[in-house]
Amino acid sequence: MNEKCNCNSNSTLIFPCSGAADVGEIADRAARKLTRSGTGTMYCLAAIGGRVQHFIDTAVEAENVIIIDGCSNKCAERTLASVGLKGNRFDLEDLNFKKGNSPSISKNVDKVINIIQSKLKE
Repeated sequence: MNEKCNCNSNSTLIFPCSGAADVGEIADRAARKLTRSGTGTMYCLAAIGGRVQHFIDTAVEAENVIIIDGCSNKCAERTLASVGLKGNRFDLEDLNFKKGNSPSISKNVDKVINIIQSKLKE
């Protein structure tokens, strides 16, 4: 089994919850657009949860970690914390998105991206 990631290394790794709810989809889409814009590299949260050591090692070595949680369950944050990782966390509920009532449309994805990029510049 090959445990190597084919991802480009970047000093900023982005971990969205990518959950089944609408807010998880928004978090996932925002992470993908942030990656395409050069803000960082979306990284595999499932590999962290699955304890794939190469992914954990790469995440630990990152200069910056961005966590995008869709809701207050904090699945992304908790997954990373389980291997001792912390980062800049953005909770979509804190950004006034309501689980089950926030369609994954470009306007909502772009709002999340703008908030994250603005906070990272501070």
